[in-house]
Amino acid sequence: MTASSTRRPTARKSRIVAVGAIAVAGTMLLTACGDQTGGTKEDGPTKAKTSSAPLAGKLPKAIQDKGVIKVGSDIAYPPVEFKDKGKVVGIDPDLAAALGKQLGVEFEFENGTFDTLLTGLRSKRYDIAMSAMTDSKARQEGKDPDTGKKVGEGVDFVDYFIAGVSIYTPKGKTQGIETWSDLCGKKLVVQRGTVSHDMAKSESKKCEKGGKGKKGKKISVEAFGNDLEAQTRLRSGGADAGSSDFPVAAYAVKTSGGGKDFELVGEQVEAAPYGIAVDKDNKELTEALRLALDAIIKNGEYKKIISKWGVDAGAVTEAKINGGS
Repeated sequence: MTASSTRRPTARKSRIVAVGAIAVAGTMLLTACGDQTGGTKEDGPTKAKTSSAPLAGKLPKAIQDKGVIKVGSDIAYPPVEFKDKGKVVGIDPDLAAALGKQLGVEFEFENGTFDTLLTGLRSKRYDIAMSAMTDSKARQEGKDPDTGKKVGEGVDFVDYFIAGVSIYTPKGKTQGIETWSDLCGKKLVVQRGTVSHDMAKSESKKCEKGGKGKKGKKISVEAFGNDLEAQTRLRSGGADAGSSDFPVAAYAVKTSGGGKDFELVGEQVEAAPYGIAVDKDNKELTEALRLALDAIIKNGEYKKIISKWGVDAGAVTEAKINGGS
């Protein structure tokens, strides 16, 4: 999920790119169907399976022994991660399964509210957080994106995708909205703690300062626990527009109401990487994930998954640690 500082995540701005390229690919989002992610405690790998994987020895011994990496994720963010007939599917679960083959472990997804995932990571509830989380300096350093004050120890990120933030409106009711400045005086729905949320707060301050006759007309921002709740609010007529990471916004536009509920407006902005968050004290796990990601990029599994979900324009060519700004 992208964030404003930004994106589904944190102080960061968002993603990229060739909106046209992804827009075309967006039509694929409807037909894509992710594999069941990782596994459950009942079907976890045996120790023999773990030791036979190419990169199993790179994992911390504690994880090798249990054969499972616990993943904190807000599983309500299609197409990145969501539930389909009770199974956890999407871009992140598919990538996690591919990483698991390299490391010889199952990635066990546990649902949580997005803005609590890093807290869960710090408390050791999860080994990693993987949830369309934007890699930003604020998150790396454990700082509040609004105040710049230290609020935690920070985390390390293994970057695996690039995405931007988009705005969408009810279909046929754009009200001339094309850019963030056009939202002055309007009501916007977002997911709490995301880049979109951070951007909305920042842009609202600009609106209040004036410019183009919009002095004092701040953005009325309503934040929800997950993006699906924000979409429901917009669909019911409770807001003028919504904002989320481009892959998510494109998926909502294509699928909600059979494509009749929403439309994308303007171009996506704030290109930034999604990162797998890892505790700063767990450098061994961070490096193991980096190696595993590089391995699936090189063997073609990564490209196959990204293409399957129609988001090729956000693909990375190598794994990086803390590449966000």
